[in-house]
Amino acid sequence: MKLFRRRPALPASSRPPLEAEERVIAWCGCEQGGVLVATNRGLWLPGAADRLGWHEIHKAAWSGRELRITPAEPAEERDGYTVLVDGPAVTYLLLEPGEVPDQVRSRVTRSVAYTTHHELERGAVRVVGRRVSGRDGLSWAVRYDAGSWVDWPAVIEATDALVDVARNSVAPPP
Repeated sequence: MKLFRRRPALPASSRPPLEAEERVIAWCGCEQGGVLVATNRGLWLPGAADRLGWHEIHKAAWSGRELRITPAEPAEERDGYTVLVDGPAVTYLLLEPGEVPDQVRSRVTRSVAYTTHHELERGAVRVVGRRVSGRDGLSWAVRYDAGSWVDWPAVIEATDALVDVARNSVAPPP
């Protein structure tokens, strides 16, 4: 009788090009082929040349068989923050998911240090401060609700002020 069931090691041929401080925490094969690898820094998707950082994942949904990832893509860089939009969602049927869905959920959730939603004169915005593995401080971003006037000067000015308030609310005292 085995008391501890260890998952087999990730095959060397499936190992992504990890950074010096990066380590594999979970992995699984996908029906579409390839291997999905979760590390302390992010998620390596099958066939991808680069890792998707935990802070770069906008949504992750687990159906019990399929893992659906919606990355956040930069639409515009503003002074001190990024305007994000949804990237194309990708879905993977996981053969033996093991800890992968739990690791994805917990690490994406832990990357969010600050989030608030605000109504604007012409729409609404979510202000988000996220932890980036391997970096100090928070990465600030905003996501506008559909229909928001994102290029309207009054909306940009209000967004700038909201990000400043958020940044100051989590800054350590001088």
